[in-house]
Amino acid sequence: MSGDPSAALHEAARRAGIDMRGAELIRAGENVLFRLPGGVVARVSRPGQGGAAAKEVEVSGWLAASGIPVVEALPDIAQPVEAAGRSVTFWRELPKHEIGRAADVAELLVRVHSLPLPTTFTLPPLAPFVRLAERINEAKTLSADDHAWLLNRLGELQLQYESLPPGLPTCAVHGDAWGGNVVATDSGPILLDLERFAVGPPEWDLVSIAVDHFTFCAVTAAEWEAVCQRYGHNVTEWPGYETLRDIRELRKVTFAVQMAAQHPHVRDQAAYRVACLQGKRGPRPWHWHGVP
Repeated sequence: MSGDPSAALHEAARRAGIDMRGAELIRAGENVLFRLPGGVVARVSRPGQGGAAAKEVEVSGWLAASGIPVVEALPDIAQPVEAAGRSVTFWRELPKHEIGRAADVAELLVRVHSLPLPTTFTLPPLAPFVRLAERINEAKTLSADDHAWLLNRLGELQLQYESLPPGLPTCAVHGDAWGGNVVATDSGPILLDLERFAVGPPEWDLVSIAVDHFTFCAVTAAEWEAVCQRYGHNVTEWPGYETLRDIRELRKVTFAVQMAAQHPHVRDQAAYRVACLQGKRGPRPWHWHGVP
């Protein structure tokens, strides 16, 4: 049986010879992050995510060698460390920072999207629907009608994705590019959260920023214009934009639904997000709040 994140951390730290006395919880979401002594951060994955954890370590090394500012895995440790049914990785703690701005995300995307694909390992194809069916089927707070509606919507979008119109050349993509996965430091932006790195349409990363502007108003009009100018492309003018936008929104809805089972205070927000997709809360922009 898979152990809890703390048990996995204890076992992994012991195996790796890392001091974990006074470990401090940073965040508990899709993955669980702990701050350890000596400027180390431990990332404990969900059960069954060993492949994704290994990819994060490989991607970090590749990006760093390519000159991309990126969160760095600790050297001289065979990672990930499998412990208590989970995969644990160890990273250098980030310097003093703030959450990334849209311009910071665009700056790093320009550089990442221009890289040749890595040669020492193979990036998988983009999987925009990963875990969505599981989130919906495992949800404990959905009504039967909402459960059926979300599964049907997922099926519709899967069909639309299979027939996306031509766009920019495929390349390495971050897979979850938004301000929360980039930090701004005194020396410039740093890229993090590498588990969704893949090969796919670069529009997928750009749509993430567009959704923050057009769907949630988290990015201002001026910031969005600066993103388009910096990247040299306005993804909303591409005919496949709405399909990728709708997939992005569905991902955010199902994440809230997943978190609602663990955090009762999220249930109203999850229900509101479902209602927005169903057209019951008016047109975009919507007023969604962050969830743990």
